[in-house]
Amino acid sequence: MGEAPHALCVSDLTCESLQNPMAVDERIPQLSWQVDGDGRDRWQCAYRIVVDTDRNVVKSGAGGEWDSGPVASDATLHVCYGGRLLRPRTRYWWSVEVWDEHGKKSTPSEIAWWETGWMGEAWPGCWLTRPGRGPEGVTPPTDTVYDNEWQALPVAHLRRSFFIERPVQRAKLYATALGVYEPRLNGQRVSPDVLSPGWTDYHRRVEHQTYDVTPLLQRGENVIGALLGEGWYSGYIGFLRKRPAQHYGNEPQFRAVLDIELDDGGWLRVVTDPEWRFALGPHVFSDLLHGERYDARLEQEGWDRAGFDDSAWVRPGVGRGSKGAIEAARAPPIRVTRTLSAKTVHRAPDGSWVFDLGQNMVGRVRLTVRNLARGALVRMQHAEALNEDGSVYVANLRSTRQEDAYVARGASEEIYEPTFTVHGFRFVAVRDLQSKPELDTIVGKVIHNELPETSSFECSSALLNQLHANIVWGQRGNFLAVPTDCPQRDERMGWTADAQLFARTAAYNMDIAAFFGKWMIDIRDAQSADGVFQNIAPCAPFSGGGAPAWGDAGVILPVLLFEFYGDKRLLRRCYPSMRAWMSYIERHNPSGVRDCELFHNFGDWLSIDAETPKTLLATAYYAWQAKLMQKAAIALGLAEDAVWFDSLYAKVRTAFNEAFVTEDGMVEGDTQTGYLLALFVDLLPGRQDQGVAHLVRNIESRGVRLSTGFIGVRHLCPILTEYGHGDLAYRLALSESFPSWGYSIRHGATTIWERWDGWTPEVGFQSPKMNSFNHFALGSIGEWLFEYVVGIGDDRSGDAFKRIRLRPTPGPGIDWCRGSYRSARGLIESHWRIEGEDFIYECLVPANTMATLELPVADTARVGIDGAVVKVPVAQPQRHHGRTALELGSGRYRIHVTGGLAPCQQPQDPTTSA
Repeated sequence: MGEAPHALCVSDLTCESLQNPMAVDERIPQLSWQVDGDGRDRWQCAYRIVVDTDRNVVKSGAGGEWDSGPVASDATLHVCYGGRLLRPRTRYWWSVEVWDEHGKKSTPSEIAWWETGWMGEAWPGCWLTRPGRGPEGVTPPTDTVYDNEWQALPVAHLRRSFFIERPVQRAKLYATALGVYEPRLNGQRVSPDVLSPGWTDYHRRVEHQTYDVTPLLQRGENVIGALLGEGWYSGYIGFLRKRPAQHYGNEPQFRAVLDIELDDGGWLRVVTDPEWRFALGPHVFSDLLHGERYDARLEQEGWDRAGFDDSAWVRPGVGRGSKGAIEAARAPPIRVTRTLSAKTVHRAPDGSWVFDLGQNMVGRVRLTVRNLARGALVRMQHAEALNEDGSVYVANLRSTRQEDAYVARGASEEIYEPTFTVHGFRFVAVRDLQSKPELDTIVGKVIHNELPETSSFECSSALLNQLHANIVWGQRGNFLAVPTDCPQRDERMGWTADAQLFARTAAYNMDIAAFFGKWMIDIRDAQSADGVFQNIAPCAPFSGGGAPAWGDAGVILPVLLFEFYGDKRLLRRCYPSMRAWMSYIERHNPSGVRDCELFHNFGDWLSIDAETPKTLLATAYYAWQAKLMQKAAIALGLAEDAVWFDSLYAKVRTAFNEAFVTEDGMVEGDTQTGYLLALFVDLLPGRQDQGVAHLVRNIESRGVRLSTGFIGVRHLCPILTEYGHGDLAYRLALSESFPSWGYSIRHGATTIWERWDGWTPEVGFQSPKMNSFNHFALGSIGEWLFEYVVGIGDDRSGDAFKRIRLRPTPGPGIDWCRGSYRSARGLIESHWRIEGEDFIYECLVPANTMATLELPVADTARVGIDGAVVKVPVAQPQRHHGRTALELGSGRYRIHVTGGLAPCQQPQDPTTSA
């Protein structure tokens, strides 16, 4: 008899999908954890949560604020706090213990915590801004605003000194801005966060950050300070030439509360009030898009430290603030996450020194210069590509400059890093340096929201490995405050279709629960009173109405997040907005064909030599949303709604077939995207095989080339693989012919291009009016890499990978693949390889889950499972879709298949049909 397995282990405690969040405004926060255990078929059968404001109480196993007691449940996600009423600005410690399938209790988890925010209470103090302006509302020329053509403002310096005479027990700083800010205390940055508080519709809400600043305080004089820039609030956003900036206000504003708890039980509070002091400094101007000019000669050494003489400083102005509520930040902060060293440097014909970082990235650079004369100017131009002559290509930036300038103070070594700007670039042209600089002159600082990366991918194809890397780098570059469309030109906005198409890929790459949860609020904030979602969120500077696939993201994303993370509360909160949008569409399209109120109907954006009828695409998306609404209604227990949306789907499907489908299954337009959408949404009842045949014919008639744009490309490889044409999906994914992902990689791409023809040898660069080389939309193939190549997916039931679908799919041009995904329930691993005629598969199924393994094996193959010592809970193998399906409980497995793969999975030479 085998030895009994050890008790389960509890780890990865989160509150509101964040680890130890410093501020949570939810009055009933949701708590989650993961369980792990050795052996197979491990389950949590019960849990107990304890919560207290005293860590020692929780450590002792008690919970004065809440003791759930043993709860018979396998739930590990989004368990609602059920204790005493939470108090604002209070730290709550918590721990979890669980019981396994044998009734064995785990040791308590590591103690985690969350802190409550202001929870709706009014902030003391006031908003601070620059002092009064001139009589015409324009800052005088001495304020340096005219030193740049955009009249971008200089960075404000704010400071306040205060005294502490007794020992400090604990201190917390609450801070926010209408704009962007960097808080300081006694000469040090309070946090590595950058560009706080991020971007919201400031008229509706502004987020704040909370920092534990206890170690930064000292006895005697202390100084709290802040740098304040325009950011998204009053700086440049988008490409609307008539109003390029000041979409929310004219000037940035800052607000803060510093609460200090003293050892003797006393309190000291410092707030933003007119007693603060204001001055300008070396940031002559700073704009999020255009860049920054920094004059080191204007530095005021020690301005944020005690003992500084601020008698020349003036009182700040008192700002009007915003009607929006001040709320705790919901997403992980924006930070520098890694650094990149320059690979090469060369002299361009224009005299600049061009540094190549080897990777298209988003962020800023650290400049190091030595022995420059006082007043010497160094300019840094950021670009994604090079012209033929080796100079930087900047035409695609449109009106954005992406240039930082540094004026030296004349020291032996000077280091400069911008504060309130970010750029999209691989190359940096440094101008005005006479001699060849060292490689360490430029170091790249990668900036994005610090989302946990949750997966790994590696296979025998160097091209697919690079494709995966390009996808992840594109996500890093564009997940900054909101999921943006491109990080370099005068745009950088949260386009909704781009994000919904990429969201499944994004969720495999990183934990997007909190990030997208926050953005769903932006999407709802942008919705009009009559239910219309927008193309962009936050919607400044554009509003009006969301196109099909764009506005539809307001329905698609809540369901997708529910599928990945199981957060029913988010779905419930989004549901009224989702229903309002669907009601708007139904009112204006009673026939079921969606041909009215399409606003700016983009269609299958940037498709290649194919024009999918826009009404067809809109109607397919209408049907898909009806299916999603039915799923949401069922999850929320809304039976009548579920019946209604089921009937709506049937109505739209009938209308789609009558309007767009012929008797032989040909879809109007005869485009790849048309067939893909019809198959994806199940709009060809009884004609799927015909639709698949037409799709394959279309692809092969083009020489095995794709023609899909943003909308269709997400479904291309998954649909082909799902319907038994995995070999064709591989040939498309591995192709290096135009148009393809491999084509851009062959020409040096390190991120996903916005368009298939961003650069071609025949034409060179595409039109500079729209040509980003870092745009994640076409990277939606990452979903296929995980769900079919690695073979990790789920049943999309909303149980967040409680029921895992393992579907490893070999194909031509690849003979092994390994990958992993840390789901909300734990780590999933999948590794397959082909050895001669044998197929070897290894996987890890986390505790508290089950998996269906679909093996791509021939009917005559023999399946062996390694694990005789422990009984393997495997159901009798079943055949479906040309695969052998096995039911697996949790645990690690090694499966050996002899006798051959299914015919469509046999490895081939991909070049034979390229």
